[in-house]
Amino acid sequence: MEDLTDIYNELIMEHSMNSYNKRKLSCADFCEIGHNPNCGDEITLEIKMNGNVIEDMAFSGHGCAISQASTSIMIDTLKGKTIDEAKEIIKTFIEMIKRETTDEEELKKLEDAIAFKNVSNMPARVKCALLAWHTVEGILK
Repeated sequence: MEDLTDIYNELIMEHSMNSYNKRKLSCADFCEIGHNPNCGDEITLEIKMNGNVIEDMAFSGHGCAISQASTSIMIDTLKGKTIDEAKEIIKTFIEMIKRETTDEEELKKLEDAIAFKNVSNMPARVKCALLAWHTVEGILK
């Protein structure tokens, strides 16, 4: 039986190599560039709103597997959520990566983004995993 770490690693690799979220939105309401000078990761995040709901999101740019997969999975997780729901999920993800929360019930709301839980053990990768999350957090403020 595969353990969760293997499944999570497969998920991260799949999203980093061929993300269907890596595209341009035809009419985005918000566009923000996120940059990580430490390793050169750079993403452009686009959001289309429908009132208070995130209707669609997409990204372009380049970076390591962790930053690309984290961005793609974040989009899957936040699409269809209200701004308040998204802010709550973003806060929980950042707390998980920074090891400020380990409450399993809290972490359930992260859906597939929980795959990045072990990144907290790799200090050099933390900024990569958080790049998109901090970028979208800036947009939603």
